[in-house]
Amino acid sequence: MTKGVIIIKGLIMAGGKGTRLKPLTCSLPKPMVPIMNKPVMEYSIELLKKHGITEIAVTLAYMPTEITDYFGNGEKWGVNLHYFIEDEPLGTGGSVKNAESFIDDTLIIISGDALTDLDIQTAIDYHREKESKATLVLRNEEVPIEYGVVITDDRGKIRRFLEKPSWGEVFSNTINTGIYILEPEVLDYYNRGDKFDFSKDLFPKLLKDQVPMYGYVMEGYWCDIGDLNSYKQTHFDILDDKVEIKLDAKYLAKGSWIGEGTHMGEGVKIVPPIYIGRNCRIKDNVVLDQYTVIGDDCIIGKDSSMKRSILWEGTSLGEQVEARGAVICHRAIIKNKVELLENAVIGDFTHLAEGVVVKPDIKIWPSKKITENTIVNQNLIWGTKASKILFGYRNISGEINLDINPEFASRVGASYSTSIQGDTTLVVSSDDSNGANLVQNALISGIQSTGSQAIQLQGAVMPMARYAVQYFRADGGIHVATDRKNPNKITIEFLDEKGGNISRSKERDVENLFSRDDFKRCNGEQVKKVIYVNEFKSFFIKDGLKEFKNTSNIKKNNFKIILSSYAKNGVEVTGELLEEMGCHVEYHHPKGKEKMMDFHIASLAKEVMEEGAFLGVFLSETGEELMLVDEKGRIIGQENYSALAVLLQLKSGVKDPIILPHTAPRVTEEMARGYEVEVIRTKSDPSNILKEMLQEKEFGGKVALQYLLSYNAVWAIGWIVDFLGNLNTTLGELVDELPQMYFLKREISCDWRDKGRVMREIIEEYSQGNVELFEGVKINDDRGWTLILPDSERPLFNIYAEGYTEEFAEELSSSFTEKLKTLIGK
Repeated sequence: MTKGVIIIKGLIMAGGKGTRLKPLTCSLPKPMVPIMNKPVMEYSIELLKKHGITEIAVTLAYMPTEITDYFGNGEKWGVNLHYFIEDEPLGTGGSVKNAESFIDDTLIIISGDALTDLDIQTAIDYHREKESKATLVLRNEEVPIEYGVVITDDRGKIRRFLEKPSWGEVFSNTINTGIYILEPEVLDYYNRGDKFDFSKDLFPKLLKDQVPMYGYVMEGYWCDIGDLNSYKQTHFDILDDKVEIKLDAKYLAKGSWIGEGTHMGEGVKIVPPIYIGRNCRIKDNVVLDQYTVIGDDCIIGKDSSMKRSILWEGTSLGEQVEARGAVICHRAIIKNKVELLENAVIGDFTHLAEGVVVKPDIKIWPSKKITENTIVNQNLIWGTKASKILFGYRNISGEINLDINPEFASRVGASYSTSIQGDTTLVVSSDDSNGANLVQNALISGIQSTGSQAIQLQGAVMPMARYAVQYFRADGGIHVATDRKNPNKITIEFLDEKGGNISRSKERDVENLFSRDDFKRCNGEQVKKVIYVNEFKSFFIKDGLKEFKNTSNIKKNNFKIILSSYAKNGVEVTGELLEEMGCHVEYHHPKGKEKMMDFHIASLAKEVMEEGAFLGVFLSETGEELMLVDEKGRIIGQENYSALAVLLQLKSGVKDPIILPHTAPRVTEEMARGYEVEVIRTKSDPSNILKEMLQEKEFGGKVALQYLLSYNAVWAIGWIVDFLGNLNTTLGELVDELPQMYFLKREISCDWRDKGRVMREIIEEYSQGNVELFEGVKINDDRGWTLILPDSERPLFNIYAEGYTEEFAEELSSSFTEKLKTLIGK
C-alpha cells in the first residue's frame, strides 16, 4: 500500500436519537441538530468531499425522512448519497454491515453527529503504511471516562479496549472518536441483520485473532455533540477559530461573521466573536455580546441583549429581552422583557409571554405557552435541575436543601424505580435524622409517582437496609444517612435485589433517566400506599441470632464487650443483639472535643485493658465496618481486620471462595491458598465486591460468611464472639496467627484533566516490566508491588504499596510518590 490520492468510499452513521440533547432533539434526529445554522451532519459531508470522497453511504434509523428530505441525493454538495435504513437498532457494527452492498473497498466511517476537521488523507496514508485492516482514529482527552479508551503500543498497534471506563480503568487518555478506516473483510465476522457493536463485539474478535489493527492519534478538532454543554462549547470553539470549517457568512473584522441580507439598527453593539445568519433584523440598541450565535431569519427587538446564547432559525425576540447562556430552538417566540438565564433551553415553537423569567438549567419542551410574568423554576415535565454525573464512589452525596433537596430526591427516586422493569418494590430506609427523613419521604414520593411499591424503614443502619431488601424480597433499596462529621451532608446509597450496591451500568441508567426527566408515570388509581415497617430491628436481631452456633457458652461466661461508635442506631442494635446472646455490654461514647478518631480508639483500648474486657468494638457510622481491640489492648485496624475476617472464615471450615479486592495485600491471598481455598480477585468498589460475595446466595439460605464479616458489622461481632466462645480462645490468640503485613497507602493530589495522561505515561514507562492493568496500574518487582489507582470522587491518585519487608514497602511507596509528582508537574 502506498500514499496517494484517496480512492475510497465514505459512510456516515446517522441513526442517533440524541436523547441527552432533549429538548433540542424532540422533533429532530441528532445529526440534524444545527451547528452554526446548518445540520452537524452537513459538516461530515463537506469534510469527505474536501478529501475527494464523493461516494457516501448514510445509515439511518431515527426519523430518517428528516435527513433524506434535507440532503436528497447529495447533488447540492457534489456527492452521491446512498441511504440504508434500519428497521430495528443493529448497533454500530450491525448498522454498517446493513450497507454491505455499498462496501467493496477501503471504507472510512464517520459520525453524523460529531464535528471534526480530521485530515483524512493523512489518516488513510497511516492506514496503508501500517497495512492495517482496521484503523481507529484516536485523540487525547483530558477527562476520558465518558468515552471508550484505547491502549496502543509504541508502534500504534492496538492492545486493549475499555468502553466508558471507571477511573480505576483509565489506563490512558487516548479515546476512540468513533471514526474508523476498515478493509471490507473485517465485516465478514458477522452476517447482515446481526446486532453487534464495533467496540464491544467486532474489535475484540479482531484483537483475539491478531488481525492488524492500529490507532491513529489525530491532531485536529473533534467533539461529540452528546449533551447540551458540548453542543454549546462546539459553537464557542468555532468562534475561537479552533476548527477548520467553512461558515456560510461574511467574515468581518475582529472575529464577527454576518450573513447576507441581515439588517442592523442604530446603536447596535457587537462584542466579538459572534455569528449572525442571513436575513436577520437586529433592531436599535441591541447588545450582542461574546459568543452569540444567531440563525437565519431571526428578529431581535430593540434594547435586548444576548451573551453566550444560541438562536435557531426563525426565532423572534421582543424588546428588552435578556438571554445569558441560553439555547432557543426553531421559531420560538419570546415576548418583551423576558429573562433567559444560564443553561436555559427553549424548545421549538414555544411562546414565552411578556415578563417571563426562565431560571438557570431549566428546559422547556416544544410548543409550550407560558403566560405573562411567570417565573419558570422547574422543567415543564418534572424537576428543577439536570445533572450528567450523580454518583460518586458508591453513592450520591451533598448538602441538604442545597445539592439534595426534596425535588431532587423525588426525581432520583422516580429515576431508580423507572430503571427497574416490571412491577417494582423498593425498600427505602434512613438513619432517622431529620434531614435523612426529609430526603427519604421525597424519594418515596418519586417512587410512588411511577406506580411502584415503597417499604419504609427508619432508624436503620446499612446492614439492616441490605437485609431488608432480601427479607421483603424487594427489587432493590435506597438508604439515606447523615454524615457524622457534617450534619448538613446527606448520602443516598442504592441497592440491587440481593442487597449489594448497584452496578456502574445501573448508575448510568439512573443518571440518564434523571437528566432526561424520562420517568414512567402512573394515574391516581395506580399509586400504591407506603408500607411502614416499625421495629424491623427486632426481625434483624432475631435472624442474626440464627447465624450463631451455640450461645449457651456465651451466657455461661457472660463475656464483657465494650462497644463504641459515633452511630447511635448501630450501637443500639448491636448492643441488643450482644445482650440477647448473653454478653455483658458496656458502652463507650465520644465526649466533648474528644472526637478525634485516633484518640477515641486509644481511649477504648485503654478501657478494655482496665476493665479486663473480652474485647472492644468500634463500629463504623454505616454499621458495616469494624475495628477491634483484643484483650491485650491491641487495636486491629481496617487492613488487619480484613485479613482477620479471611482467617476467621478459613478456620471456620467454610470452603466458599475468598473474595479479595485488587487493593488487598498479597499475604492475605497467600494465607487463603495455604488452606487450599480458591481466591477471587475483584475490582475494589463495593458493587463488584458484593456482587461476588452474594453471587450464589439466595434468600432463605445461609448468609455468605465473608459478606457477614465484611459488610454486616452488627452480626459480625456476634459471630466473632460466638466463634471465640465455642473454641474457648481469645481474639488476641487469633491475631497472633495473622501473617506480618508491610502495606502502605498514600494519596497524591492531581487535577482531573491530568489523570488520564499520567496513567498513560506510567504504562508507557513500565511497559517492559511486570504490569497488571486489571484496575489501575499494578507494577510488580522483586521488592513487592505498587498499585496506582485514580480516585473516582476526588482529584487525586491512591498509591498502594506492599513490600516483602517494611523497608521495601516504604521504598516502593516513596519512589512511586515522587514519580507521580514529577509526571503531574509536567
